Amino acid sequence: MKYVKGYECSLCHKFFPIQEELFTCPDCGEKGILDIIYDYEAMKKEVTKEYFLKNSEKSMWRYHLLMSVNEELLEKTLKVGNTPLYTSFNLASIINVKTLYIKDEGLNPTQSLKDRASAVAVIKAMEKNQTTLACSSTGNAASSLAGNAARMGLNTVIFVPKRAPVGKLTQLLYYGATVIKVDGDYKDAFQLSKLAINHYKWYNRNAAINPHLVEGKKTVAFEIAEQLQFKPTDWVVVSVGDGCTIAGVYKGFYDLFRLGLIDKIPKLLGVQSEGCSPFVEAYESGLPLAEAEELTIADSIAVGIPRNPIKAINAVKLSLGSWMKVSDKLILDSMVLLGKTEGIFAEPAAAASLAGLIQARKQNVITKEDSVTIIVTGNGLKDTQNALKAIQEPPTLKPNLSELINYLKTRGENDE
Repeated sequence: MKYVKGYECSLCHKFFPIQEELFTCPDCGEKGILDIIYDYEAMKKEVTKEYFLKNSEKSMWRYHLLMSVNEELLEKTLKVGNTPLYTSFNLASIINVKTLYIKDEGLNPTQSLKDRASAVAVIKAMEKNQTTLACSSTGNAASSLAGNAARMGLNTVIFVPKRAPVGKLTQLLYYGATVIKVDGDYKDAFQLSKLAINHYKWYNRNAAINPHLVEGKKTVAFEIAEQLQFKPTDWVVVSVGDGCTIAGVYKGFYDLFRLGLIDKIPKLLGVQSEGCSPFVEAYESGLPLAEAEELTIADSIAVGIPRNPIKAINAVKLSLGSWMKVSDKLILDSMVLLGKTEGIFAEPAAAASLAGLIQARKQNVITKEDSVTIIVTGNGLKDTQNALKAIQEPPTLKPNLSELINYLKTRGENDE
């Protein structure tokens, strides 16, 4: 926390010193989400391109000087971050963009980008000597918190809606979490978690409330920039639920821009499913954000009442980006396309970023001359039930060569 100056409310912009332990603005209430503010001028003297060249740390903690965590406990955590950024050899030409990179966050310890926020939550809880952390989640935040907390010997209480995928529930139980399955949607799970956290005084891992967690999520932008020699692409595409991830991506690029390490902040494309698209509806209508139904297979972005709307809206607006909604069918098709062309297995919410890029190319929001990075936020093994909807299961053949030959002929395979 060497360079942290304090907090600033995203609504009223009032400044609070870091000595005050705050999650939201005392004047604006729960809607007054806070931003962590840094002394960039002081930071510039230490955080340079040469600093990164000499930095041997391979996890997200290589960026700890740009974060709101103390250094002492970092080496004990799960190794979060340092995920690959693949150059697309096949998809770029299919979609018809100049250059395409794929950031595979499914290779984090619990297989999602949410590990970046959860690792920070664990550290912040330990700084405050708290032993139990809690959150509401559609799945990934929950499993990531449970796994990262288990590594540090901490307890977790997780509130999930009844539709949470079995793969994510299984992870939770194996990590030893106390799982509260709520008979309702994400809104209901969030509300109960809020009441319980206040009652039991557990550490709050809800990313839309806790300002430190965006500081974890922003490290994905640091990695993208560094992996591209600090020359980020024209666009970065992010699937959006609560709005915390796209807010974090913007904050990361903003930090680097303020430090003079990158020359531009990429345009951000926020992608939602047609079945749950409150940000897109507000963007297209020009009306205030309104509650939306949660009718999509992409459970990780099925958030009818986003809890971090201001930061998300600002991320797209200030980056001169755009919003896009896509059908569940296009999401499923994108899962298959990403798998068979690039060898990356994405869950529905993660494949939504590719679906958004495809839709943005059709509408020429992103042009063929643009360079693009898509963030694949979670592994497909998180939700195999929906993944199976996108493919046909293979037939069962008798152990007979002629039957095999006939089957392969129906698939257009040559008998050579």
